[in-house]
Amino acid sequence: MEEAITRLVFQLAAILVVAKLAGEGFERFLKMPAVLGELAAGILIGPFALGAVDVPGLGPLFEHLPEAIGVEEVAVPVSEGLWSLAQVGSIVLLFMAGLETDLRQFLRYARPASLVALGGVVVPFALGAGLTVAFGFADSITDVKALFIGAVMTATSIGITVRVLGDLRRLTTPEGVTILGAAVLDDVIGILVLTIVVGLGDTGEIVPSEVGLVALKTFGFWLALTGIGILLSSRISAVLMSFKVSGAAVALTLAIAFLASGLAESFGLAMIIGAFSIGLALSGTDLAHVLDEPLRAVYSALVPIFFVVMGMLVDVSALGGVVVFGLVLTLAAVIGKVAGSGLPALGVGFNRMGAWRIGIGMLPRGEVALIMAGIGISKGIIGQDLYGVAILMTIITTAVAPPVLALSFRSGVAGARTPFAGNEDDG
Repeated sequence: MEEAITRLVFQLAAILVVAKLAGEGFERFLKMPAVLGELAAGILIGPFALGAVDVPGLGPLFEHLPEAIGVEEVAVPVSEGLWSLAQVGSIVLLFMAGLETDLRQFLRYARPASLVALGGVVVPFALGAGLTVAFGFADSITDVKALFIGAVMTATSIGITVRVLGDLRRLTTPEGVTILGAAVLDDVIGILVLTIVVGLGDTGEIVPSEVGLVALKTFGFWLALTGIGILLSSRISAVLMSFKVSGAAVALTLAIAFLASGLAESFGLAMIIGAFSIGLALSGTDLAHVLDEPLRAVYSALVPIFFVVMGMLVDVSALGGVVVFGLVLTLAAVIGKVAGSGLPALGVGFNRMGAWRIGIGMLPRGEVALIMAGIGISKGIIGQDLYGVAILMTIITTAVAPPVLALSFRSGVAGARTPFAGNEDDG
């Protein structure tokens, strides 16, 4: 045990250093999101690359451990301790995403955002599943692998989109708020679809009665958790803020997030859906504002571990036979979001420029797709080849979206052609 703990702390030291250096390099010099640098750092130092090199007195720092976690066919090639810390990071990530979502504003733009989100789920899902079958990675459209790739294609990165719109001072524009609302719905629907797919993993085929049961259980629990959280949010906020012990509010809030995550897992959902739901429920309380700074420190320490570990799961050598599929799938991912989300926007009060901005704003897959892909490989649904394809698609869409979105706003042309979205200014 002492040897394992010693190795773990060395690993954490290396991960945090390379994560911050790579993040700094990507943001400062490449003008790309830091998350891409963290993912690249994980690929570089992972067990399939430099991590396999012997360190004097320690051996390989990130040794490939195929028997560590997972199933016989596919396993996560890192230690159980490191994988567990990465999952804690993903919970903090999605909890913060929910906490930073403006629930009232989200509800205000529910109609246009819902239509945009629906198109942004259906079209990419159909393209992803269809191409997986067309390229021979699945036997039929009902194959779990095809459904899983389709589910990953539905993801939209709330964090990256919000960061870009915030830097451009466009969060309060009709396009900005619609993108935010649709991204939230996209992720909820996508994660719920993923949960259903994972639930069907044992059979390998769709059984209508099982789909209905899983869907009912999934949506029922999510609605109940979110609804109860919203109803109790003011009381929870008041109770936690009444504590005088230093750090009590932060610790107890995280305890609630972990409890919600555990309950979600117990009901067959991904843990992250529970974390996001409780964060969303607490987003409008005084507690959310008080906790922003202290939770940001926790976020900065734990979330990079998640992204670096996700990068470590990539075996670049396994991409050799699937590069063509990866590039085609990436093109489909771009078309799926731009057309799937952009076309419905034309029908709810946006002109062509506004629809283009919304489509591009929904394009980056970012951290949500990484979480989904990580779940898929750890559950044995996909192998290293399809995992690598998912990562390739995530990297390209996440890298392309920010500069294109920024360019689309430079013209200053209004994106809404009807007054449905209110009269918010652009600041």
